Amino acid sequence: MGTGRARTTGAAAVALAALLAGCSGGDGGDGGGAAAPKGLSAAEVCGGFAGEDPAAAALGAVVGGGRFEDDRSKPDEALGGLRDAAAAPRADAYRPQPVRYCGIRPAGGGTEGIAIEVDAVGKGPYLGPELAPSVTSYASGIEAFSSSGLAKLHFSCRLAAPARAIVVRTSVRGPAGVPDTDLEQRTRLITLANAAARQISAALGCTGDGLVKGVPTETKG
Repeated sequence: MGTGRARTTGAAAVALAALLAGCSGGDGGDGGGAAAPKGLSAAEVCGGFAGEDPAAAALGAVVGGGRFEDDRSKPDEALGGLRDAAAAPRADAYRPQPVRYCGIRPAGGGTEGIAIEVDAVGKGPYLGPELAPSVTSYASGIEAFSSSGLAKLHFSCRLAAPARAIVVRTSVRGPAGVPDTDLEQRTRLITLANAAARQISAALGCTGDGLVKGVPTETKG
C-alpha cells in the first residue's frame, strides 16, 4: 500500500506541475499561450466614433494597424466649449481656441497619429479662392475640404436650449510626410472628420447638421 500511495502522490505532483507550466505560457513564452493584444480597438478609442466601417478602415489606414492609444484627448472640455459658444450673447463673435477633442496614435508608443480639434466659428465661406485649388471639397455639413495632411468640416448645430445655431469646425490633422498627391488620404481624413462631427453633433443634441453617413462625396476632382 505504501508503494501505491507514493505513485499516486507522484502523479498528482506531475499533473500540478504541468498545469502551472500551461498557465505560465500565457505571456507568449514557450508555454504556447497568446499574449493579449496591446492598445484599443477602433470601437474603443475616442468614444468609438470610428468603430464601424468606413471610418474604422480609414483610421487603420491613416494611423496604421488595428490597435491604438489615446493621445491627450479632451472630449468633455471640447464639448463644453461648444456649449459655451452656443450660450454666448453674440454667438457669431465667439472665438474660443480650438480644443483637442481626440488624439489617436498607434499602440506601442508610435508618435505618428491623428489629432482632432473642434471650435465654434463664424459664418463662412471657409475655403478661400487661394486655397481651393490645393484641396478636395466634399459634400457634408456646410462645407468640407481636405488636403493630404489636414481635413476641415464645418456643420451647423442648433441646440434646443439655448435656441441658437452655431457653426462647429471639426479639423483632423493627419501624419506628416504624406504626399499631397495622395488623393485617397484626403478622403480618409475627411471620412474621419465626418465621423467625429457626427459623434459631436449627437453628443450636443444638434439638429439640422447636414452631415452624411459614411464617406462624403467629392464635389470636385
